Amino acid sequence: MKPYFPKSHGVPRVDDRRVLSGIIFINRNGLRWRGAPREDGPHKTLHNRWKRRSDMGVFARIMTGLAAEAPDNKTISIDATYLKAHRTASSLGSKKGGGGRLIGRTKGGMNTKLHAVTDALGRPIRLFMTAGQVSDYTGARALLNSLPSADWLLGDRGYDADWFREALVDKKITPCIPGRRSRGKPVKYDKRRYRKRNRIEIMFGRLKDWRRVATRYDRNPKVFLSTIALAATVIFWL
Repeated sequence: MKPYFPKSHGVPRVDDRRVLSGIIFINRNGLRWRGAPREDGPHKTLHNRWKRRSDMGVFARIMTGLAAEAPDNKTISIDATYLKAHRTASSLGSKKGGGGRLIGRTKGGMNTKLHAVTDALGRPIRLFMTAGQVSDYTGARALLNSLPSADWLLGDRGYDADWFREALVDKKITPCIPGRRSRGKPVKYDKRRYRKRNRIEIMFGRLKDWRRVATRYDRNPKVFLSTIALAATVIFWL
């Protein structure tokens, strides 16, 4: 991970390993920054370093960079899951917090939706975040251009759209997506290969083992996406 961190200039900064250890501890357990172990340094240093590097997109680049070093993209999967937004993340009104917080209201309350693409082993390689009530098509459209070269793409019925199938064929990717029940003509797909789609569901479950991922406490969507990217890096790519 060292090449992805900004270089130190001037006065030597606190050891990156020690700070990163404290950041991982807080995000995994969903604690306040004051709850960080003393041996990892002052909690203000941890919070400032976390916020600054999240704004720079460092943790997102780490995940995509490590994922690119060991690709297994013959068969990729796409799916989305809901992440609950805590009241501390959704308490500000639109005038102060802005409408770009990516928090929406569904039957389960205020939440955020995480769209992801995984490799053949179920490891996340692309992430995208929207408000909770947004359609799966929005995430598919956003992730389409960044899809790696692959032979197959697995997706559930939520991604059954003619435009999406045609776009995948143009990228020389064969869609393995069952058709919606409302379709007049049934869609053929490889049912045996489709069983491997459970790997992306398992990936979401493992990400939600991190308390700060399962429940969103951060108002800033960029910081929250960094939390997800850090969890994915530690769980799947280290």
